[in-house]
This record gives sequence, structure tokens and C-alpha cells, in this order.
Amino acid sequence: MTENELNGLTKGIIGVAIEVHRELGPGLLDRVYKQCLRIALEQAGYSIIADLRLPVMFRGQYIDSEGYSLDLLVNDTVVLEIKSVSSLTLLHEKQLSTYLRLADKPCGLLLNFNTAFLKEGIKRSMNGFLPL
Repeated sequence: MTENELNGLTKGIIGVAIEVHRELGPGLLDRVYKQCLRIALEQAGYSIIADLRLPVMFRGQYIDSEGYSLDLLVNDTVVLEIKSVSSLTLLHEKQLSTYLRLADKPCGLLLNFNTAFLKEGIKRSMNGFLPL
């Protein structure tokens, strides 16, 4: 996938997420936003895998067959980590970076729905780079 295609994909995902936030508003549990976003993204034509459990390998050995879980994976490319917290922290950003590295996915979006405007709660991260 080219950088332009990846940018177009993340822009489309953010647009759908903003629609979900406008419809629901802030203050709900993150699992509610995750389910609503999954529905909206599927209706918009995206391929979605929810709660994808992945193994953790350490020095060539399996540590746990389900060591972590991706909230949503869009088009087998973009990892979405859904939050509903008072504010995003560096730890949230690092968690997404770890997921991208372990899952070998190029890009992720950290979406905090507990904001007045969703654009205030979006962080984009590229695998191998600091979050933008």
C-alpha cells in the first residue's frame, strides 16, 4: 500500500469515526463506541476484524497464544485502538506503537471518544515511528 493510499484509508476511517461521535456524543464506555464504529465502518464498505487476539513471541518462543487484542483492524492494515478516557496519555500512544510492531501493521489510530469534538482525541501512529 502506498503512502497516499494509506493516508486515504485513515482519512476515510476518521470520517466514519467522526460520524459515530456526532451521533452518540461523549461519555459512553469504550466498548460501545467500538461496536458502533465497527458497524459504521462495515456499512461504509471496510473490512473489519474486531477483538483480534494475537500471540506474543519472545526470542523465538511463544509466550502466550492470545497475548494482546486489537480493538479493530481495518482492511488488514490499520489498527484502531478505541478509548473513552478523560485524556490520552503517552502510555496509550506507546500501547498502540507496541501493537503495530507486534502485529506488523503499518499504521494505527488511537481514538478517544470522550471529547467534545473527536478531532481532539485522535492520534495517528506509524509502525517504527513516533506517533504523529
